[in-house]
Amino acid sequence: MLWVAFVLVHAGVALLGFLMPNEPMGDVYRVYEPWSHAALSGGGIVGITSPWVYPQLALVPMVLAQGLGWIAGYTVGWALLATIVDALAFAVLVGRGRSTGRAVGAWFWLGFLAALGPVGMYRLDGVTAALAVAGCLWLVGRPWLGSVLLSVATWMKVWPAALLAAAVISMRRRGAVIGGALIVTALTLGVVYAAGGGAYAWGFVGQQTGRGLQLEAPVSAFYLWRAVARIPGSYIYYDQNIITFQVTGPNVDAVIAAMTPLLALAVAGVALIGGLKAARGASFLALFPVLGLALVTAFIVFNKVGSPQYLTWIVAPILLGLVLERRRWWGMAALALAMALLTQAVYPLLYGQLLLADAFPAMLLTLRNALLLAMFAWSVVRLARVPGRRRAGMAAPAVRRVMPERTSE
Repeated sequence: MLWVAFVLVHAGVALLGFLMPNEPMGDVYRVYEPWSHAALSGGGIVGITSPWVYPQLALVPMVLAQGLGWIAGYTVGWALLATIVDALAFAVLVGRGRSTGRAVGAWFWLGFLAALGPVGMYRLDGVTAALAVAGCLWLVGRPWLGSVLLSVATWMKVWPAALLAAAVISMRRRGAVIGGALIVTALTLGVVYAAGGGAYAWGFVGQQTGRGLQLEAPVSAFYLWRAVARIPGSYIYYDQNIITFQVTGPNVDAVIAAMTPLLALAVAGVALIGGLKAARGASFLALFPVLGLALVTAFIVFNKVGSPQYLTWIVAPILLGLVLERRRWWGMAALALAMALLTQAVYPLLYGQLLLADAFPAMLLTLRNALLLAMFAWSVVRLARVPGRRRAGMAAPAVRRVMPERTSE
């Protein structure tokens, strides 16, 4: 049943990409295809011969999709590649089909993919989300492999670094996590420098910090509603360099400048709480999912960029929470599904009206962002309540019953 549902969900979401308005597949054929074609045809390699908004390994799935383009074009090739990567991670999750917790996690993931729609498939974030799911599941029994997968995902999109940080803080075998990350980083940078791309090795960092306030980001709500109210000086505009819609208004430069330090402070604060809990003996199984969710939602809530596909970042920690302690994670899973539905309603369905500063899609977007804030607050509160060694030890048998695989923690 799970695999039948997997096929139906992925086929349906892939098809909706061709049917829905506002080009939910736009990034695939407007940027992924030209970038990968240029790399294969000698026209320059982004991140090597020119600055790029993504880390260098992001080009790998884009090039791989070219190998499937003969079937029905590059866009279909990308959908097939995303489905294959999801299938591999799904197989790791489902295993032999004997764990109720894993089955619940699998149904949640499929429901989330269906609720979020095409933007979850036709973006690089979907590939990294699948790698993050497999990496998180393997951290316990195979920490080196889990770390390598999370590190590869990080060198495609930066956000899985939040899960790596959570693993380093939570695990006793943190040396394996750090070692796997160092190996992937060294190999990646070695290839980049050998290819003559040293000048652009870390260019993605500057590309992100120099961006303005994206329309969908939580921090943009103030300027969005000024635009909805038609207040002079506040409006939505298209940034040709970043290829996205942003907002502007009074003192916007000060807000832009403040967001990166604020994001760093939020992440550092969450990491500090997690470190204190780890020092007091909190188990990996109790600490990692909630710490991972708190760090990932901090990456979204305090980010001046708020693309709709960013919502895929919350899948891995919530899914792992369901696998381990589904009774405590039902609420977050339901909240995630609601946010996914709201996100799809805003983009792609009502995005045209949103760009015209219509009040209804702005209200849906604001509600989605408010739920994100609620999820961040919940995860921080849960993190602060994670039990130490004695209480965690009392609860351990109940946790182990839902984890049939061998553990090292």
